[in-house]
Amino acid sequence: MPEDIILEMKDITKRFPGVTALKDVSLKLKKGHVHTILGENGAGKSTLMKVLAGVHTDYEGDIFIKGQKVYFENPKDAQEKGIAIIYQELSLCPNLSVGANIFANREMVKSNFLLDEKKINEEARKILDQLDARIDPRTMVKDLSVSQQQLVEIAKALSLKAEIIIMDEPTSALSERETEKLFGVIERLKKQGVSMLYISHRMDEIFKVSDEITVLRDGQYIGTVPVEEAEINELIKMMAGRELKDIYPDKDYDVSDETIFKVNKLSKEGLFNDINLDLKKGEIVGIFGLVGSGRTEVAKTIFGIIPKDSGHIEVRGKKVDINNPTDAIDNGLAFITENRKEEGLVLFNSVSKNVTMVTLDKILNKFKFLDKKREDSVARKAVDSLRIKTPGVSQKVNNLSGGNQQKVVLAKWLEVDPEILILDEPTRGIDVGAKHEIYQIMRKLASKGTGIIMISSELPEIMGMSDRIVVMRDGQFVKEFVTSRTTQEEIMLYATGGNRR
Repeated sequence: MPEDIILEMKDITKRFPGVTALKDVSLKLKKGHVHTILGENGAGKSTLMKVLAGVHTDYEGDIFIKGQKVYFENPKDAQEKGIAIIYQELSLCPNLSVGANIFANREMVKSNFLLDEKKINEEARKILDQLDARIDPRTMVKDLSVSQQQLVEIAKALSLKAEIIIMDEPTSALSERETEKLFGVIERLKKQGVSMLYISHRMDEIFKVSDEITVLRDGQYIGTVPVEEAEINELIKMMAGRELKDIYPDKDYDVSDETIFKVNKLSKEGLFNDINLDLKKGEIVGIFGLVGSGRTEVAKTIFGIIPKDSGHIEVRGKKVDINNPTDAIDNGLAFITENRKEEGLVLFNSVSKNVTMVTLDKILNKFKFLDKKREDSVARKAVDSLRIKTPGVSQKVNNLSGGNQQKVVLAKWLEVDPEILILDEPTRGIDVGAKHEIYQIMRKLASKGTGIIMISSELPEIMGMSDRIVVMRDGQFVKEFVTSRTTQEEIMLYATGGNRR
């Protein structure tokens, strides 16, 4: 094995009952490199990483660290060989300090067997300094932002003398600014000789952070390319196994001149001020702003979740009172939240129950009891219409991929037959193939006259799907663009306040 290859996984096969999750997958990781693992949900990325981290032990194939063949019976074995994994769902103890989390289960004690908190904090400070992280080791983890907690996870990995760090969707909950800071930390780690395996769905960041990219599809190795030779359309083709001529479907319909929805001088003290917005039949209006700009709060106020202080809403030219979500639904609105797992789904309920939960009146019999056959029939139609991949409508939604979970949320709200659909981060945390399918659904709805308001922190998505774009900053709409007459750079300029310089 060449000296610069720190890790080799060779012909890895992993089977679960009735399913081959990985088949003959191989990859090599160079010292001080970031090697991205790319693939749709269900491609086998996380399974492969769990094999490497000692979580899955019953597999075929070989793992070599610095040329030496290894086998891990548990995660502790992997840690002792210099491998650490940072999961998408962070695994810190919120009620312990930063220092205590970094050295959890390896506490330093004084001669009297009491915890040596001073030494713990001193050592934690040294590691945090390596990351240029301005975090006090005495701070409770629950008081940190998500991005700061992520830095603590990385510090914990370094405290284990990790030479290989696995990062699973590390930017999924980060703002753009926080993401850039994380990339700076990754560059710092590379210079220290740390190697990283990086799992992400976000094409733009993959090109910023990677040295090599390996694509998996249906549990199989498709190929590895150096980042300087990678092209986005080719990567999508490798991931999906089919041609996606464009990530964003062409628009083959005209937007009506009829205005169906208006927001007039909507304000909520401390969140946003004097918001004005109109939406035409069949139009997609994108709202772009950085985290904290107030975009989600505007959507929640329109839908009656947050009470407004002033302003009013019009639907088809008529002023309407929306004081709660029921009022919003009665006036033809639907709202798909940015957090599908906590606010959009009941994870341990079936697909059927999730699809029909907003429209229960449609599936009651004449005695006002739930008609199970009708419930399942409604759900099956939604599954067929939106091409939701599930073994059946009785399947619990927590067993579905992120993309299919999002389709279930969409199906639920489409049952109310909305005229106005508000989508907040509609493709967050789902792969490119699933994104394309969500975009196709949006185009189909718009072509039939549904007006769509889409909030997104992904500029390519905003540009690719919107007819008009509204930029939000510091609780205000600061600029509106016709999409065909602007650029990503111009939009970002207004979103960051750079236009004021």
